[in-house]
Amino acid sequence: MKDQIFYRTVEIDGLNIFYREAGTAAHPVLLLLHGFPSSSHMYRDLIADLSGAYHIVAPDYPGFGQSSAPDAQQFSYTFDNLSVIIERFIDHLQLQNINLYIQDYGGPIGLRIASRRPELIRSLIIQNANAYHEGLGQALEPLVTYIQKPDVEQEKAARFFLTSAATKWLYLNGANDETRISPDSYITDQYYLDRAGNDEIQLALFRDYGSNLALYDEWHKYFKEHQPKTLVVWGKNDPMFIAPGGNAYRKDLPEAEIIQIDGGHFLLEEHHGLVADLISRFIPG
Repeated sequence: MKDQIFYRTVEIDGLNIFYREAGTAAHPVLLLLHGFPSSSHMYRDLIADLSGAYHIVAPDYPGFGQSSAPDAQQFSYTFDNLSVIIERFIDHLQLQNINLYIQDYGGPIGLRIASRRPELIRSLIIQNANAYHEGLGQALEPLVTYIQKPDVEQEKAARFFLTSAATKWLYLNGANDETRISPDSYITDQYYLDRAGNDEIQLALFRDYGSNLALYDEWHKYFKEHQPKTLVVWGKNDPMFIAPGGNAYRKDLPEAEIIQIDGGHFLLEEHHGLVADLISRFIPG
């Protein structure tokens, strides 16, 4: 039996953090951390699939979705800062024994938290969230160049990733069947990207992305020392975070279950049912 899904907001450090929630504390906790340029909206189908078996929580980060989006002069948009806000969100909701699902930006945010607070984490579910250099695809080159040289010319190239064409490409490129990708997904994401001032928020995070690569060794140390139970579900056609990045987790997590799926960056758009089945087997409800 499916549980009702609730749409809530809680104040964390003066910011309104929106989140989707289903299930009760009697069920295993499943915390879903979204990627760029999306929000908790990317998990809507997976939440519906699993709502009867887990206590599911899916927040929007500051600057994303329905959460507060102070301008980039009022709030420091770094991955460190976003991870602190989400860690405080976790503590506010008193979440423990967390099964942590991370995708794209959810990786650097969630792995920061896991490294600081390993006692919080029961397991990892990793979907196109990179922690190894071999996972960085050529499609990221304009952003890598912008990190290294954030001048006007490179910013112009980086801004392509904020356009509707780029957002649609992120959803459709690598999909097994484009007709299964709802236009509501990329249209919704673009609505939030197009808000006044949001470009500066996203550019600040682009410039900070190099801080994630600098932490790869620390995250590998966390994997080696704590050996969290891990399921990797990877859209193998993703041009941003390529298939070798999914396979690389086995270097430090030899018991990890790694499944390469015929899909793209936003794998759940067409394969949420399959992923829900894999999660149900991985974490019995």
